[in-house]
Formats: sequence, C-alpha cells, structure tokens
Amino acid sequence: MNTNKLPSTEKADHLSYKRHVRSAFTSKWLLAIGILAVAAVIAIVFAAAVGPVSVPFSTTMTLLLEKLQLPVQTVIEDRERLIVEQVRLPRVIVGGLVGAALAISGAAMQGLFRNPLVEPGYVGVSSGAAVGAVCALFFGWTQFGKWMLPISAFVGAIVSVILILLIWRGSRKSSITTLLLLGIGINALLSAIINIMVASSNSEQELRSIVFWLQGGLEARTWEHVQLIGPPIVLGCALICIFGRDLNLMLLGDEQAEGSGIRVRGTRYMILGLASLMTGSAVAVSGIIGFVGLVVPHVVRLIAGPDHRLLLPASALGGASFLIVADVISRMILQPVTLQVGVVSACIGAPLFISLVLRSRKVNLG
Repeated sequence: MNTNKLPSTEKADHLSYKRHVRSAFTSKWLLAIGILAVAAVIAIVFAAAVGPVSVPFSTTMTLLLEKLQLPVQTVIEDRERLIVEQVRLPRVIVGGLVGAALAISGAAMQGLFRNPLVEPGYVGVSSGAAVGAVCALFFGWTQFGKWMLPISAFVGAIVSVILILLIWRGSRKSSITTLLLLGIGINALLSAIINIMVASSNSEQELRSIVFWLQGGLEARTWEHVQLIGPPIVLGCALICIFGRDLNLMLLGDEQAEGSGIRVRGTRYMILGLASLMTGSAVAVSGIIGFVGLVVPHVVRLIAGPDHRLLLPASALGGASFLIVADVISRMILQPVTLQVGVVSACIGAPLFISLVLRSRKVNLG
C-alpha cells in the first residue's frame, strides 16, 4: 500500500496502526520465546539432575552456572561434579541441539512445502544418513576411529539431498510437489539398501549395532559430540530464522512471493540447504529420531500461530525441551533397562499427532 497517496490524516492513522501491530507482535514474540527459553533451561537442569544417582537441583544449577563462567562459591563433591559435567550434561546438550535442529527444520520445510505433514526426512536426509552410518558399521569403517560413524552419516545425508536436488533440477519441473515425490522415491530406495545390508549382516553384534543406531539414541555422548554438532546447528538455526518473513510470503504461492520481491528458487535452495545441514548434523550423532520435526512445529503452530518469524525460533526451543524430556523418560521409565530415545519419541509423538489430526477438521498453515 502506497501511503504517499493518502491524505495526511489517513497516512498518520495508517502509520500508527502499523506501529501498533509491530509492537503487539514484538510483545507476543518476547513473551513466547521467553517462556520457551525458561522451559528449556528447566528441562536441562531437570535432566542433568535426575538419574540412577540423584543430584540435588541446587547443585546441578551451580554446576551449570560454573560452566557459564559465572562466579559461584559452593563446595561440590567430586562424584556429583563428575556425574553432571562428564556423564549427563553432554548427553542433555546433545539432545537439546538435536531436538532444536529437527524441530526448526521441520517447521521450515512444512512452510516450504505448504504442508504441515512434512518432516525433514521427506527429502532423504534421514535415510541418507542412515545409509552412511549402516555402511560404516557393515563394512567395518568404525575400526579406523570413533568419528567414522557420525562422519559417514553426515556425508550420506548431504549426498542424498544433493542427489535429490540434482534430479529435481534436471527434471525441468519447478513444482515443490515434484521435489516431495522425488524425496519419497529416494527414501524408498535408500530403505531398500539398508534392508539389504541388514539381511546380509555377518554377525549378531553387527546387526545389533545397526538396529541400535536406526532406533536413535543419545547414549555415551560426550563434549566432543557437542563441539561437533553445536556450531552447524546453532548457526543454521540463526540463519534459517532470517527467512521467517520469506516463508510467510511463500505460503501465499510462488507468484505472490515473487511479486513481493522474494527470489523463490534461490530462497528455496537456501532453506533446504540449511535444513539439510542441521538435520544431517543431528542425525549423525543421534541416529534416526522420528516425530520431533513433525509434531513439535505442529503443536507450536496451534499455540503461537502460523507466523514463521515466531514459529521457527519457538519450534527450536520446543524441540530441544521435547527431546530432553523424552531422553529422561527413556533413562528412567524401565530402570535398570534403558530405552532408545527414538522409541520414546515415537511413543509420545505418534499418539499426540493422531490426536491433533483427529481434533482438527482441516490441518492448515494459516
């Protein structure tokens, strides 16, 4: 709307209204992100304190403040320090990073495909990572170093996405539906390759390792894993949030978005690339964890609304809290048996998603 053509009174009213809308959105954004950030901190403290050996919440909080280089003057036993700092906290932080990456990638891709039932795995990221990891286990590459498994998974994820994008571009069909269908087809092919390797496994131990990884888990995560996935996920989350306004316009259709000055094709590649980078990084250290990228954005959208400027960061914080809590449940619910967090995520996410679908006559994005 060109405000220069309006009479001075109407122009002033229009500008006042725009300021009011912007102020209301800023207040809503700060309130929602603030609540979710506090919830994420509470989840971290709770997860780091709870376990077979309980650590007081005050002690856990003190250790977290120490990690943040804040001055504290409390004497803490070496045993409690070791449990929290070296055993639980790295696992919790990895879980939070993985949950944030999967959820924000899911929210971005749902907006990109204009379909709330899409998740990152639909473009072959998870299946590609699975093939890479299973190859590392099947061919014994893990004997060359402990990082061969996550590196193989990450390379598999990126190669899979690049392959799908090349096929999509070569098909001369710019429809986003075509990309989604290509992703489903490649997923089926990669799943068949995984099944062949599982059926050809040489030993029970090898088979157990493959199945264990495919179920998704956070066992034995260390600070090295945090350093490995932290930078790409944190940077990816920050960059993808920049595209919140672009995703809002792309929901209206490619023509409308282009008319508003959005370079649709380039933006689409950027969002897909960032989502693939984060998902590949996450899956490389956690295995395949389903429903986080599907359910969390859907729940956040119902609560906070469809505006991607809020939906993207809110989904990241919500995903982090969700997976951290799911990991606590996996550790505690059947002690001394420990479930895989991917199994717990599916047990929580699947019924929740079914409930959301049944309660909504029409699932939409806006």
